[in-house]
Amino acid sequence: MVGTGILLSRYIFLLLIVASFFAVPSTGECAEITEQKLSLAECITKALSNSSSAKKAENNLKLQGTDVLKSYGSFLPRLSLSAGYTPYALSRSYILDTPVTEIFKTTRKSVDLTITTSLNLFNGFRDYASLQSSLKKESAAEYTLARVLESVVFDVTQAYFQVLLDRELLDISRENLLSSQDQLTLIDRQFKVGLKSMTDRYQQESETEQSHLSVIKAETRMERSMFELKRRLQMNPDIKVNLLPNPQEFAPPPDSKPNVDSLVALALQRRGDLKSKSLETTAAQWQIKAARASWYPTLDLNVIVTSGGVEYLNHEYSYPPLSEQFSKTFGSSAGVRFSWLLFDGFQTRYAVEGAKINLLNQQFDYEDLKRNIVIDLHQAAGDYTSAWTQIETAKVSFSAARSAFEAVKRKYELGAASFVELSLARATLFNARSTLSQATYNLALQKSVLDFTTGKPVKP
Repeated sequence: MVGTGILLSRYIFLLLIVASFFAVPSTGECAEITEQKLSLAECITKALSNSSSAKKAENNLKLQGTDVLKSYGSFLPRLSLSAGYTPYALSRSYILDTPVTEIFKTTRKSVDLTITTSLNLFNGFRDYASLQSSLKKESAAEYTLARVLESVVFDVTQAYFQVLLDRELLDISRENLLSSQDQLTLIDRQFKVGLKSMTDRYQQESETEQSHLSVIKAETRMERSMFELKRRLQMNPDIKVNLLPNPQEFAPPPDSKPNVDSLVALALQRRGDLKSKSLETTAAQWQIKAARASWYPTLDLNVIVTSGGVEYLNHEYSYPPLSEQFSKTFGSSAGVRFSWLLFDGFQTRYAVEGAKINLLNQQFDYEDLKRNIVIDLHQAAGDYTSAWTQIETAKVSFSAARSAFEAVKRKYELGAASFVELSLARATLFNARSTLSQATYNLALQKSVLDFTTGKPVKP
């Protein structure tokens, strides 16, 4: 038994050594970040750097820049080079002038070089129209990118305020639960000394459970809104986020009723998507001119430079060496080529009509967007004014509900009020406080809606 105990002790000692060997403490570089403290500005910065829509818009802008470069290249001459070297070539032919027909074999090597350049002199202004269209599309892509960034900021701001609102509602629900639990404790003690009835105790216990249920629902809403914020920030859902709001974000704006006409004029002036759609409409007009170019003739200037040489391997001819032939046999030609496609099976007509339809659709989209901006601004201004009024009303309601609850609570403790009156007063106070919080965040949110609708530029 003693030997067995010694072996067991050694075995445990070895296990401890192995465990300490593998239990290597994680360094700061390898340890996963479990919590991040973020403000609204930090959330916006993270979202702008991680947003897939913003990256797609940037890629589209790069592509449009390449298209502009391609359009500029259409004005430059085409240049092509072809060269060949044949180290061995065999040919057979009949010799008919001799008494006996013989086959003449020839072996040789050769080299050739051809340089061709072509410059378009006129093609119905297709290249110019394509260049103008590409320039307009590139500018449109820039405004589209700016609007995408504004959308990212707006979405993150919405999710950010929603998390803060749900967090405050959760705190209110928890405070209401603690108040109900304290009230239940007090009534339970009063019931034991005969000051309260069993009915009051049961009613208070039921109300406490309802408050507990409200806390569970608030926690669920809080968790859902936090996941939505992480989705927009493209963060790992396992990372805990702690938001740090800035009090200035909830400062009431000085203007309670914005001027809709000035907002509409401002939005029509700086909305990136409206500018982008206008430029796309102009680009569609140039595309019509580019499509009509096929009806006109084309004129090209062609220049060709050639050189080459041949060296026979099985016959001695008085040819110079191959290198000398190549350097001294340069030839060139220059000419102008005129071409005019008289009938193409109505292909050009179809292309022109398609370009016209595209222009009409772009004009429709522009007018629809312009009309929607005006409607959205009227609606946003109305919601903003309503939010301003709601927050003032909610403050008065919360103050009155708090005073009423304190009065009913004192009367209930003295036996001058029923439990139903106390329960209604507590519910009114809870709703009034929740309404005040919702109105506060709603006003901040409506201000961001106005900024987004008017096209407020994103600060880098």
